[in-house]
Amino acid sequence: MVPVRPVLTIFRVSSAALLLGLSALTPACKKVEGATAAPQRPPSPVRGASAVERDVPVYLEQIGKSTAPEVVSIQAQVAGQITRIHFTEGTYLKAGDPLFTIDPRPYQAQLDSAEASLAQNKAARDLAAIEFGRVERLIQNQAITKQEYDSRRNALAVAEAQVKLSEAAIKTAKLNLEHCFITSPIDGRAGQRLVDLGNVVTPGGAGSNVSLLVIQRIDPIYADFTIAENDLTAVQRSMAEGAVKVQVRLPDEADGAREGALTFVDNAVQDGTGTVKLRATLPNADHHFWPGRFVKVRLVLSTQKAAVLVASAAPQTSAKGRFVYVVKDDSTAEFRPVTLGQRQGDLVAVTDGVKAGERVIVAGQMLVAPGGKVRIEEAGAESAPGGQGKPANASKATGAANGEPSKGAGASGGQPNGTGASGGQPNGTGASGEPTNAAGPGSEQSKSTGAGAGAGQPKPTGAASGEPTKGTGANGEPSRATGASAGKDPQ
Repeated sequence: MVPVRPVLTIFRVSSAALLLGLSALTPACKKVEGATAAPQRPPSPVRGASAVERDVPVYLEQIGKSTAPEVVSIQAQVAGQITRIHFTEGTYLKAGDPLFTIDPRPYQAQLDSAEASLAQNKAARDLAAIEFGRVERLIQNQAITKQEYDSRRNALAVAEAQVKLSEAAIKTAKLNLEHCFITSPIDGRAGQRLVDLGNVVTPGGAGSNVSLLVIQRIDPIYADFTIAENDLTAVQRSMAEGAVKVQVRLPDEADGAREGALTFVDNAVQDGTGTVKLRATLPNADHHFWPGRFVKVRLVLSTQKAAVLVASAAPQTSAKGRFVYVVKDDSTAEFRPVTLGQRQGDLVAVTDGVKAGERVIVAGQMLVAPGGKVRIEEAGAESAPGGQGKPANASKATGAANGEPSKGAGASGGQPNGTGASGGQPNGTGASGEPTNAAGPGSEQSKSTGAGAGAGQPKPTGAASGEPTKGTGANGEPSRATGASAGKDPQ
């Protein structure tokens, strides 16, 4: 009987050790069970807008240059000294406004001399007429010879020619005198004067660069531009239908294009460039356009009916070409290849791939994966079609209804920083007492409190003993909560 008692004692000790080991393995099993919970990637915050349908113009857009329809180089037509300047540089002139005065005294003297010569020649003509009248009566009675009669008649003709010559000399003298007073031949803006008071000027010949002033008319104004020869057929067809329009704006203006008329198409394609010169004429009463300045010209050829438009920020580029993300009814993003048309302001036409009314992502595409969940925020006035969109920033709060954190950890992320409906601290609780900080696979344990625990305490105490224990949260993941009965500190 004595040898049997030690055996029983050893068996009791082994049973106690076994129970203690099983109780120690229970939390570890719970940890493994919590770690195997399927992770969910939080929805990506994006901003979206619906595709719209409207009529849009079909156009050609080119860079052109403003050109004055009339450019006049003022040159002296008589020689002399500049005695007066009647205008200010850069002012707008009317036709007939005085510009320069050349010393008129020499030309006034020439006019006086021509007038005196005319008077002398008229007197000689009158005398020749009287003498011819005499011989004309005598020739009838054969009192004079035929030769004398012809001589008198010739003298009268010469005298009349001298009178006409003197009259022409007077006209020339008057014209030279008028040329001493230079006036503006057109309405236009005066440029920089190239002579000063007191300079002596001389008339320049054909092609001479001797100029006193350059005047340019700027109302209306031309916009000269070129198009590729391949587009000439479409332009000619549009001109025949009477549908062609021209819109011109300055390069530094996003809006404010002004309409004009296509008034000239060159008669040949330029060699070497394969382009055709075109010209548009547009009103410019406020001098908005300036000669020599570059402009953007849009040649509207026709109108495309019921075109589908999306925000210009929506299309992205991949190795397969252009694409957009379309948000489906289940809030997932669909990768959709598209074919783009012409840009229409802040919108761009989509000829294939998107239908009117479909929602496309216009900001936050870098956070989206094809088929992934998204949380779309409808674009406001600044990011809707026709406005400038801004990427949506992730919210730092979680709704009480869906309980989804706005900042969640990824596959290997750490603890998210979100606040529940009742918590004001970084690590708070949801409306139902469930933890609001959800972590992905491989993340650290979240810290939350039960419904009765105060927010903001990392290790709240239990209701009975105030000592923390190890428990499992509502989502199956381990958390630090308060036990209902007294226990020891977790190992």
